[in-house]
Amino acid sequence: MNAPDPKLGARAEPETKQLYAKRVPVFPRKIDGAFRRFKWAVMAFCLIVYWGTPWLRWDRGPFAPHQAVLIDLAHRRFYMFAIEIWPQEFYFVAGLLIMAGIGLFLVTSVVGRAWCGYACPQTVWTDLYQHVDRLIDGDRNAQMKLQNAPWNAEKIGKRALKWSIYLLIAFMTGGAWIFYFDDAPSLHHAFWNGTAPGIAYATVGVLTFTTFALGGFMREQVCIYMCPWPRIQGAMLDEKSLIVTYKHWRGEPRGSLKASQKRVEEGLPPLGDCIDCKQCEAVCPTGIDIRHGAQLACITCGLCIDACDSAMAQIGRPRGLIDYCTLEDAERESHGEADTPILKTIFRPRTLIYFSAWAAIGVGLLFMLGTRSRLALSVAKDRNPEYVQLSNGSIRNAFTIKVRNMEDRPRPVVLGFSGVPGAKIYSDDMEASAARGDLPMTVAADTTRRLRIYVEAPKGTQPAAVLFDLKANDQEGGHDESRTTFTTAEGNGQ
Repeated sequence: MNAPDPKLGARAEPETKQLYAKRVPVFPRKIDGAFRRFKWAVMAFCLIVYWGTPWLRWDRGPFAPHQAVLIDLAHRRFYMFAIEIWPQEFYFVAGLLIMAGIGLFLVTSVVGRAWCGYACPQTVWTDLYQHVDRLIDGDRNAQMKLQNAPWNAEKIGKRALKWSIYLLIAFMTGGAWIFYFDDAPSLHHAFWNGTAPGIAYATVGVLTFTTFALGGFMREQVCIYMCPWPRIQGAMLDEKSLIVTYKHWRGEPRGSLKASQKRVEEGLPPLGDCIDCKQCEAVCPTGIDIRHGAQLACITCGLCIDACDSAMAQIGRPRGLIDYCTLEDAERESHGEADTPILKTIFRPRTLIYFSAWAAIGVGLLFMLGTRSRLALSVAKDRNPEYVQLSNGSIRNAFTIKVRNMEDRPRPVVLGFSGVPGAKIYSDDMEASAARGDLPMTVAADTTRRLRIYVEAPKGTQPAAVLFDLKANDQEGGHDESRTTFTTAEGNGQ
C-alpha cells in the first residue's frame, strides 16, 4: 500500500476492496399461512417418500428381489415396482431424466422457481433444520440473541443439542440412500453388525457430512452461490411467468399507519399500503427483501406472501400486496386494468410446447415399455477358424450365443435357424450325433444364458446359402432373432 501524500492528506490513501463477504446468518421468523402449510405438506411428502421407499416390498416371484425400488448394481438391474430395466434398456432411464428436465422447464415457465421453493432437497432439508432451530433456540429474536451471546453454559448446551439433532438427521439421510442399492432389511442388519461392504459405510459418511454442512450451516449460500439452477431458470422466465412480486404501485411510498394518517390530516395523499414492517424480509429463508424486485436469491417459496397477507389483515387492507403475479399483469394492474385469466397465463404457446414434448416422451416410453420383448438373442461368430470341413465333407461353423430371459421365471426356449437348408444344430454339452434342426434349452429366470453352439451344413452347400438367421422362440410367443453369416468352403462367407 502506498504512503499517503502529505499534500493531499488521507484522501490519497487507496481504498482496499474486500473480495470476500462473510456470511450473515439468516434467522427466518415463524409464520403461518397457505404457503407455509403447503411447504409443510411438500416437506412431509418428500421425507416420507425418501425414507420410506426402500422398505416397500413388491412380490416378483422366487427368482427376483422383492424390494419395490432397487438399483441393483451387482446384477446390473433397475427395479421400480412392476418395471425391470436391464443395462441395454437404459434408454428408459435416459428418457425419464429428459422428462424430468423438461418438466422443470415447464414448471419454471409457469410458476418460476417453484422447484427451488418447495421440493429441492436443499430446500427440504434446510427447512427441516430451521424447524429444529426454532425448537431448540426459539424464534427469530431468540435465535439472534443467542447468536450474539457469549459462549456460556446455556449456549454450549443448546448448540450441542441442536447440532446432535442435525447430525442424526444427516445420518438418517445418508443411511437411507444406501438402501436403494441393496435389500434394505438385509443391509440394515449387516450395517449395524459391521459386516456391510466398505462402500456402504463410506457413502453414509460422505452424505452425512454433506447434509450436515449444507443443510445445517451453508443453507442459502448453496442456493445463491453453489447451485447453477437459479441462473438457468432465470433464462427460462418471461413476462408471462408467475413469480413472487411486490406491487410497488400499491405499496409505495411506505410508512406507518400513523404517518399515513398524519399526511391525510395535513391534506396530503395517504401513504401506500406497505407499512414497512419488514415481516416479508424476516420470514425469508434466504434473507432478501422482495420489495427490491425480482432477485436471484428468491426461491419463490411464498412465505413473504403469508407474512404480508397477515400484516394486511391486521390493518384492514386487502391481501395481495405481495403475491404470485406475472410481469405482464403487474404492468396491467399498475394502470388499473384487469388481470389476465389464470388459465390463459398457464396455457400459452410456450408451456404447451413444453407439455407436448414432455407428454410425447412419456407416451413413447410407455409404448416401448408395453411392446418390448422379454426375450433377447445376441450372436457372435467364431472368426478363427471361420469354418471347419469335417471328414464327411460337411461344413461346420461355431457361434457363441447369449439368450436373455427378462422374465421372473424360467423359460423354455427353442433355438432355430433359417438360410442353410439341411443344416443341424447342437451345443457344447451335446454329442454331434444328437444334432437336429432345432435346439431346445431352458433359460433361468432373469438371467442371460451363454452357450457355444455349432451349425453343421451338409456337403455341397452353395454360396447362396450364406445368409443365416438364428432365432429364439418360447412357448408364449416370445421371439427374437439375429442375422449373421454361415461361411462355406465354396462361398467362404462372401
